[in-house]
Amino acid sequence: MIIDLQKFIKEEKRYWKELERMLDVIENEPAHRMNLEQVKRFHYLYQRTSADLAKIMTFSSEPEIHQYLESLIARSYGNIHEIRKKAHRLSPFHWFFNTFPQTFRRHRRAFYLSLIITFCGFLFGGFAISFDPDAKEVILPYAHLQGDPSERVAHEEKAGDDHLQGIKMTGAAWYMTHNTKVSVFVMALGITWGIGTLILLFYNGIILGAVALDYILAHETAFLVAWLFPHGVVEIPAVLLAGQAGFVLAYALIGWGERVSLRMRLRKISKDLITLIGGVALMLMWAGFVESFISQYHEPVLPYPFKIGFGVVELIILILFLSISGSNIRRKHAERKDKYHPH
Repeated sequence: MIIDLQKFIKEEKRYWKELERMLDVIENEPAHRMNLEQVKRFHYLYQRTSADLAKIMTFSSEPEIHQYLESLIARSYGNIHEIRKKAHRLSPFHWFFNTFPQTFRRHRRAFYLSLIITFCGFLFGGFAISFDPDAKEVILPYAHLQGDPSERVAHEEKAGDDHLQGIKMTGAAWYMTHNTKVSVFVMALGITWGIGTLILLFYNGIILGAVALDYILAHETAFLVAWLFPHGVVEIPAVLLAGQAGFVLAYALIGWGERVSLRMRLRKISKDLITLIGGVALMLMWAGFVESFISQYHEPVLPYPFKIGFGVVELIILILFLSISGSNIRRKHAERKDKYHPH
């Protein structure tokens, strides 16, 4: 058979790319299920690509095309006969290090919104305390935060290393369960079209801002940072992620011009919501443990530089984790695509 190779590649390339996109979805989302029309289309593309490979086998001058098509056919065959059987395997390790950070990045605009609202609350709380110091009795929910910061610092530093003896695990469990309940509530309030989520995030920011400025004005900045950093660099982002999930839910409810039913919009984001709040729960488990065993111990038991350094390391790891973890999978697919550039 005599064919114009360049014309043939130009005409068939779109079918190869469509097949590759379908394979990427199947391989990156094991729980994904195709409907009947998609299955038919996948089978058609598989057969067409196989036929295309047979047609150009005689062109030894195009080894990259041969390799590319062989790869597509091998992946298609493997998915048809094997992947569906493996789709039900639960891999917590893969979920945490790949699915969770990928889901976070996919909805990063909702996270930025959560961050901005909390920061606005932070500024408001700080301004409220600076203009009216007595406002902290109304703003701050806990009695130990309403007193004089210097008196509390002096009391905490005299407490020694036995003031939590025998109750550290109880305290850790309380921090974990309480913060997780609050985070689930923040996400669930997305059902109010995001208004409830916005209010809770703003109020949480107010508390942070009021506490921060209160201790700074009392010249207890070192204590403040050493107290909040070890657990706060994980706990606060976890609450922000809960707000992110709440705004994802709100967006699905509102729709904003999407020509898809509400049921389908909610179904589309349901797995992402579970992933986000599941990741939040794990983050808060770690934060609760750190708060009970590290944050609540002050100088001379634990030096402030050690506690601050510990928090900085946690923050760097968290940023790297959410920014790049799981990206190697998508990068491999991108490299596979870039390897083939027919003209």
